[in-house]
Amino acid sequence: MSATMSPRPLSQQTIWITGAAQGLGAGIARYMAPSGTLLVLFDYDGQGVKRTAEQCGANASAIVADLSDAEATDAAIAEALALSPRVDTVIHNAAILVPKPFEAVDLGEFSRTLNVGLQAGFQLASAVWRPMLEAGGGTLVFVSSRSGIEGFDQEAAYCAAKHGLEGFSKSLALEGEPHGILSVTVTPGMYMKTPMSDRNYPDELKAKWVDPERLAPAFAYLAANRPAELSGTRLDAWTLSQSHQIDS
Repeated sequence: MSATMSPRPLSQQTIWITGAAQGLGAGIARYMAPSGTLLVLFDYDGQGVKRTAEQCGANASAIVADLSDAEATDAAIAEALALSPRVDTVIHNAAILVPKPFEAVDLGEFSRTLNVGLQAGFQLASAVWRPMLEAGGGTLVFVSSRSGIEGFDQEAAYCAAKHGLEGFSKSLALEGEPHGILSVTVTPGMYMKTPMSDRNYPDELKAKWVDPERLAPAFAYLAANRPAELSGTRLDAWTLSQSHQIDS
């Protein structure tokens, strides 16, 4: 491991997680909570994200925000920084996927999908970049999918957002490496039982899906260990979770 990317126990970290009302974001938060991590959870679903925060205990805070709106995202970031100006890890998991033929997609839908997936990713990373530089490092994790490297029928906006995240993360990895900032994309690597999956998976995939919390060890490992050799890469959460349990 590079000397510029020193490990930091989860118990000493502040971690932001977007899309934390349900699914993978909620699973990651619940998995990390027993380590004593200070969790700041973002979602537009106020009831859902508050429920996740309650499940995680006293060290978790819920921030209700529509990440498709730049001003609302900036306000949410300001609220999060007021809770803790030091941010060690950002896990940008929020996304919109509404399969639809391209001719039926209007500009508003296309923009909302890119705004949540890519624009909000930029805003989050921009907000924590200088504090991470000053602190000597940090971890940026952008949740991607096969749609980040392949095209899929009826997913023009979603594929564009995920492809954008892949390139964005690679660029940040190059700039961040000398300063101890790890930047990676992570795909689930396994079919997850989430509300989004329930809407979009056929029955044969639903027969294989797992609880998203089983993928959470990968995110805990990346946050706690900052493995420099992985910066700029695209990782598989299912595979990584099999070999790494929580390191608090």
